[in-house]
Amino acid sequence: MELYQTSRAAKDVFDQVDDILSMSLTDMIFNGPEDELKKTAYSQPAIMATSLACYKALEELDGLAGQPTAVAGHSLGEYSSLVVAGALDLADGVRLVQERGKLMQEASELHPGSMAAIIGLDEETVEEICSETGAEMANVNGDDQIVISGDKLCVARAVDMCSIRGARKAIALAVNGAFHSSLMSPAQEGLASALDSARFFDPSVPVIANATSMPITSAEQARDELKAQLCNCVKWKQSVGWMIDGGVSSFIEFGPGRVLGGLIKRISATPSYRDRHIEILNVTDPSTVHKVAESGLNGASAGRPVPLS
Repeated sequence: MELYQTSRAAKDVFDQVDDILSMSLTDMIFNGPEDELKKTAYSQPAIMATSLACYKALEELDGLAGQPTAVAGHSLGEYSSLVVAGALDLADGVRLVQERGKLMQEASELHPGSMAAIIGLDEETVEEICSETGAEMANVNGDDQIVISGDKLCVARAVDMCSIRGARKAIALAVNGAFHSSLMSPAQEGLASALDSARFFDPSVPVIANATSMPITSAEQARDELKAQLCNCVKWKQSVGWMIDGGVSSFIEFGPGRVLGGLIKRISATPSYRDRHIEILNVTDPSTVHKVAESGLNGASAGRPVPLS
């Protein structure tokens, strides 16, 4: 609400999203009811709108000093990144995210599943356990943080095996669906149809893909990536590694929370990148907008910032 009240650019994003959806999503974000806002058909475009409003508020203050080296987003955030990169316009991006949320909710109701975060096991070990239990890897968030997904019984067996194999923690996630797993396949056909109907453009800067951890540089790659990521693993560790290896030393996370910044901090602290100086900032409200705008981040760093959402 503070962003809406203090930044014309942020207000424009919220107002445009309301117009695109033909409803006052902004009022729901500010005033609830919370139970409605938590429904995926509303929460996904709400997170997208907030992330893009943060980005536009910083851009309004010339806080980005030109184009970033690349953009990236984790799962839903990939849609925001594609809008920032010009591969999708806001209207198509918001409609796709709303449809994605609706289809994911329907798939979750058709095939209920669960997810769990495994802390303290390496990727190879978790992959072996998944192959033995029928669970699937949904997010590789770092060297020792991997999210698994799938049928509830399969995930429960995998959690038990991870604990036996030495995981420090195995945390059940508060979700109703098995996101980024094959249980989302009922949503894939509908989403593919929506993606084929949307207009895509070649991005102005590379977008680092969730499914491949490689840069998207064409409209067709962008469309194919969004089709693939729904049922495939988000390779966040590899995506961040690609950016750091490419010389990026400054990251700005846009939107609610600091989850991605925390993951990047842990990734950059691993032996592979310990000699790199990585700066991470977050833009989530007017005070952080001004903090980043005044930080001189863009001129101080060897690599240009990578907006994240």
